[in-house]
Amino acid sequence: MPINLHGRSVLSLDDLDAEEIRYLLRLAADLKAAKLGGYEVPRLTRKNIALIFEKDSTRTRTGFEVAAYDQGAHVTYMGPTGSHIGHKESMKDTARVLGRIYDAIEYRGFAQSAVETLKTYSGVPVYNGLTDVSHPTQILADLMTMREFTHKHLSDMVLAFLGDGRDNVAMSLALGAAKVGID
Repeated sequence: MPINLHGRSVLSLDDLDAEEIRYLLRLAADLKAAKLGGYEVPRLTRKNIALIFEKDSTRTRTGFEVAAYDQGAHVTYMGPTGSHIGHKESMKDTARVLGRIYDAIEYRGFAQSAVETLKTYSGVPVYNGLTDVSHPTQILADLMTMREFTHKHLSDMVLAFLGDGRDNVAMSLALGAAKVGID
């Protein structure tokens, strides 16, 4: 059965089933190979993407920006000091306005409720680049890296996590690993 994620938001790995995660990892690997091989075909031409960052991150920002540019999209970055989101402008009103201007929104911040409000009121796909509850984009990148460096199927891997097992990254990693069959 073909997988169609068009128009879908990803606020948590709960929004994706195992096959959709595997599909995204294959797609990411194909896009990476096409870029490195010089045969990448832009598929987001004339699309506009808003990047809302209430928490700064060099890797997340550059990763999203370069990927969007490589695929032909235009990106607007709104950093912690560059907007009034959540202060003078409610997240609900911001979502409605951004949904009229942009084709997708990526949010990196604190409250899971903020990314959920963006999804509810924007009318466009919303992607969680980090909240205090979930970090799905990081885990997708981690799973891709694990495949690249081990050359194994995800279901053939065993994972050990060292660190605070109660934070957003650990919880998201545990969920992602369980979904794709990693022990």
